[in-house]
Formats: sequence, C-alpha cells, structure tokens
Amino acid sequence: MTLRVANRSDASSIAAISIEVWVGTYLKHGVSGFFADYALAEFTPSRFADLINDPEEFILVSENAQGIDGFIRVSPLCNAPVAGWSGMEISTFYVQPRHHGRGIGTRLLAAALAHCRKQRADTVWLTTNAENDPAIAFYLANGFEHIGETQFRIADQGYLNNVYALRLT
Repeated sequence: MTLRVANRSDASSIAAISIEVWVGTYLKHGVSGFFADYALAEFTPSRFADLINDPEEFILVSENAQGIDGFIRVSPLCNAPVAGWSGMEISTFYVQPRHHGRGIGTRLLAAALAHCRKQRADTVWLTTNAENDPAIAFYLANGFEHIGETQFRIADQGYLNNVYALRLT
C-alpha cells in the first residue's frame, strides 16, 4: 500500500470509490432514483478532477498493486457547522469496505492530520452520518470529540449528521 497525493488521472477511480462507499454505507434497503440521481450527479470524474486541480484542496489516495482502495480529502480552513468551531475540514474519507481492517484508514488519517499540522491548523473537523457506527467508533478511537450535530441535505431532505473535531495543538 502506497499513500500519495492524487493526480488528475485518479479522478474516475475516486468517483467510483465514492459511489461504492456512499451507496453501500447509506442505502441499506435499496437504491431509489432520488438517491441514485444524487450519487451520480455528486460523484463524477469531472468534479473530482476539479477538486484535484484546486490548490486549496488536499487529496491523498491509498494505492495497492491493483489500484486505489481509499482516499481522504482535506479542505481549507472554514467554520464548522457548530458555533465556535473552525479549522480544516476532512470533507471526504472513504476506504473500500473490502479493505477495512488493513490500516488504510489509519494511515490516510495520520497523513491528513500531518498535512493539517503542516498548514498550521489548530483544529480539524468532519461530519458523519449519525447512524454510521463504524466511522463514529473510528473517529472517537483516533481522538476526535463529538461537538454537535448538523443536517446533511439532499434537495429538501435532511439527514442527521454528527460533527466531530480534533484539536491539533
């Protein structure tokens, strides 16, 4: 397993992993057109190519002999959806489920946090679905604290997300 900064040629692989992980994690009982339309519009190679080309974004991929098996995206300093909190945001953090338990997530997170420290961020924050128990356990085990809640919105629908933060100083 190798960690490296994403390049433009990774955009389609990152889009495919995003669809796989998002659908597999959040659509437990079937895929409706509402959610399929969201995933197919949101997780596109062109969108990821734009993010990769954005100098403000930091995207790190985990690559094995066959291809990319996970990635983490850190966005620049911004306000968290909880009053009084700001910092760099872990915007996206996906590892293919069949690769869970191999240390990929731990290594990606450590590298992302090192990047945040290098950027002199005091805090890093993220959101995750309030029902995503494996992700929540992972973040808590890695020192994040639950700081509040927000709604993830798709059209006029809201879904409860927890907000977690880690102080880097």
